[in-house]
This record gives sequence, structure tokens and C-alpha cells, in this order.
Amino acid sequence: MNKFLNRAFLTSPIGIILLFQLFRLVLLPFMGLMPQDAYYYLYGQNLSWSYFDHPGMIGYLLRFTSEVFGQSVFVVKLTDFVVTSLTMYFFYQLAKEFLPKYKAKQSLLILTSTIFVSILSFNSTPDVPLILFWTLSILCLQRAIFLDKKWYWILGGICMGLAFNSKYTSILLQFGLITFLILSNKHRRQLVSPWMLGGLLISVAITFPVVYWNYSNEFASFVFQSSERTSSITKFKFHPNFLFGAVGHQLFLLLPIVFVTFLLISVKHIKRVLKKWRLPESKILFLLAFFLPTFLGFMILTPFYWVKLNWLMPSYITGMILAAMVLKTKWVRIQVWNSFVFHFLLAIQIIFYIVPIKSDDTWVGWEQLFVKVEELQSQNPNSFVFSDDKYKTSACLNFFMDEKVYAQNIIGKPALHFDYLGDDLAALEGKNAIFIDSDTRFKDSNKLNVKNENLIAYFEKVTELEPIIIPINSREKRKFWVYFCENYNPSP
Repeated sequence: MNKFLNRAFLTSPIGIILLFQLFRLVLLPFMGLMPQDAYYYLYGQNLSWSYFDHPGMIGYLLRFTSEVFGQSVFVVKLTDFVVTSLTMYFFYQLAKEFLPKYKAKQSLLILTSTIFVSILSFNSTPDVPLILFWTLSILCLQRAIFLDKKWYWILGGICMGLAFNSKYTSILLQFGLITFLILSNKHRRQLVSPWMLGGLLISVAITFPVVYWNYSNEFASFVFQSSERTSSITKFKFHPNFLFGAVGHQLFLLLPIVFVTFLLISVKHIKRVLKKWRLPESKILFLLAFFLPTFLGFMILTPFYWVKLNWLMPSYITGMILAAMVLKTKWVRIQVWNSFVFHFLLAIQIIFYIVPIKSDDTWVGWEQLFVKVEELQSQNPNSFVFSDDKYKTSACLNFFMDEKVYAQNIIGKPALHFDYLGDDLAALEGKNAIFIDSDTRFKDSNKLNVKNENLIAYFEKVTELEPIIIPINSREKRKFWVYFCENYNPSP
């Protein structure tokens, strides 16, 4: 096996890349619905200019594929896999602009070997289209700047706009572009190029759906994404567990070889600037402009704020090309060997669910829950179903059930985009309801036997029923509390 890999690295890294992709494709049918899949599918089934948590690109993609191929968990997963495969293709086209062909293939192999690509291939999030349009944006900007192909400014503007319609962090694309042009003596003149300015204006114009939705809804999404986080960051309180958690996430997503290489690249170039007051040559500077602000910027925040594992993902695109420039084949080989081990363990976990996940962020149990809830609803006709865990249980049940499932706005709590679906809660007055609540710390099969004051405030009578226990591979792995609530009062 070792001899085969050595030969493959020298002759056909593309073969190993295709092997990784075949592995992911084969694993797709074993992946159950994730709450994120269901929530962003809900976006697509309730078309809007934009949405409360994020822009709507992932929802539009899932709506398109479900209209063409039908509604199923596999179609949702296949959408993520295909979009991520397109990202890999355009990444390779980008890498060839900076590296010799064999090194470009190695950079694609490094990217393909990461858990990051597997997560994008298996789980619907705004990052799936974001990384695609981020990659396309950088590819177009590279051709506009270094090959002087002026129409690529227009295409780059379109791609940057579509990236923003995927996720707000794409604003770092425009930041990276302007930073590069300011710092680059050779290309600074393009700061006043009508083509560059036209591209930027187009990128802003394409954000119209997001801006219009926010304008129509008191800028709710912009406020939600900025105010709470800004408040937490400005407190500037040191949390070592945040730092260790973020580093652990990045080690998992990238695997140790690539993560350490990213850190060394960051330190090397910052040290060079501070010691010698000399910037790298234009092409390296271009790659760094789309790597350092995102990667290092968020890493610096980690001791003071809980940085989610996906926030650094856009930096990986140019980071992988920079890593391929310095990593010798020996280290790439170690990266791939590590990746084989991690992906083997990942496959075991996905198929057999060996280690229970103490969270609702899991791919098991949702369809079985749907069957049990349908049985309960048939025993209690004219009752509606709702949950109270931000969006996860409600979104997953909505995916499978024909009837509408509500969220915690039923009991007066903010419910993310469920608050913007146009539901007339007053029309539910006097109805009975079935309340489902996930027990993420499943220890036994007993009832909770605790009064839920939130439910009591909105219903005349609340009765706890037997919990729903979900077996996975013949072992009890998930538990949901169940309450039957009578005579709903939407305005207690």
C-alpha cells in the first residue's frame, strides 16, 4: 500500500482525489437528515428575498434540486456534494494560475483530503455556496488583475455579489481585494480603474435581495448577526476554553499538517513585514490578502469570543495554494495517510453511530421521530405540533411531515426565521398541541416529571406523556420529551 501511494503521489494524485470523492459519494446514502439540512430546505420551501439568519442561496439551491429530483434526504445531500465538487474543480483552475501543474494537483489533493470538504459534501449550510462563489470570485479577480482580462472584473463582481447572497462573511472578499490593490505597487493603479469600480458596484447591486429584505424587516438580519457578537467581543474577556475549542476544531477540519502549515505561513509573512518592512511579491500578496484577514483575524478573536468552526473556511481556498508551495511531497503523503484514518473512523461513525452525540446536531433519529409523532397526532386529531430548540426539531419534523410544524414562537419566544413565515398564530387559538422536546443528555427512559412553566402560561392544561425513545442499530440512542397541551391561548 505504501509503495502504491508513493507511486500515486508522483504519477497520479488525481486518482487519489477521485478515490476520496467516490468514498464520499458512496457514504451519502448512509447520511441521515441533519437539522441544518432541514432548516435551509425550509428556506427553499418558503421563498423570500432573504432570511433572518442568513441570505438565501443555500435555500434556493435546495428548492431547485427538490423541484427537479423530488424531495428526499439523498437529494439534499447530493446537492451539497455536487456544489462542493464544483468548488474543487474551480479551485484546481485557480491553483494552476499560481503553481506548476503537478503542484496544483497536490494542492487539490491537500484540499480534498480535509474533513472540511467532507463536511461541505454532507451537510447543507450557507458555507456550501459561499465557498463555491468565494473560489470563483478569486479566480475571476486573479484573471482580471494579472492577465488584464477586463471582463473578468464584471464576472468577479457577479461572483462576489452571489457570495454575499450566500453568507455575510463574503464581505471579506471586497476587503481582501482593496487591501491587495492598496499594498501592491505594481497593481495600485487599478484602484481607480473603471472596470474594477464597475465590478465592485455590480457586487453591491447583486446584494439587493438581502438589503431589500432587511429594509422591509427593520434590518433584523443585520442586527441579529452583528449586535450580540459585537457586544461579546467588546467585553474582551479572556476564555482559554474558547481558544482550545477553536484550535481543536481547526485541527479536525484541516488535520494537523495543514493547520500547522497555515500557522507557519501566517507567522512567516507577518514576521517578514515587521522585520524587513518588505511585502511579498504580487502573486503571494494576492493569495495572502484572501487568507490572512479571515484566518488570522478570526484566530485572534478565539480567546475572547466563541468562533464557530466554519467561519475560517473561506481562508482555506488561497491558504491551500500557499501551503502547497511549501509542503514537500513527504508531508502531503502524511496528510493523506492521516486523512485515510480519519475518514475511515468517520465512515464507521456515520454507518454504525458508535459514539452517541450529546446534541441535536446529529443525522440519526429524525425520521423515526416523525413516525412516532404522526402516530401521536393521529391519536389526537386537530392538534398541532411544535418544539422549542431554536429550529432543529421543528425543521426536521417539517421536512418529513405533511402538516406544518411550529417552533418556539408558539410560546412567545424568538424563533429565528420561523417568526417570518407569516403564520397566523391567532388562528390556532383553542386548539390542542403536541410539544416535542429533545433530551440531548439521554440517561434513562423515564419521564421528566417537571412542570414546564412556558407551556403552562399558554395552555389551559399540560400533561406529560411517555417519552419517545429512538433505537439506533438496536440500541436506545435518542430521547424526546412529549407533552400534550390543551386549549392554546396565543395571548396569555
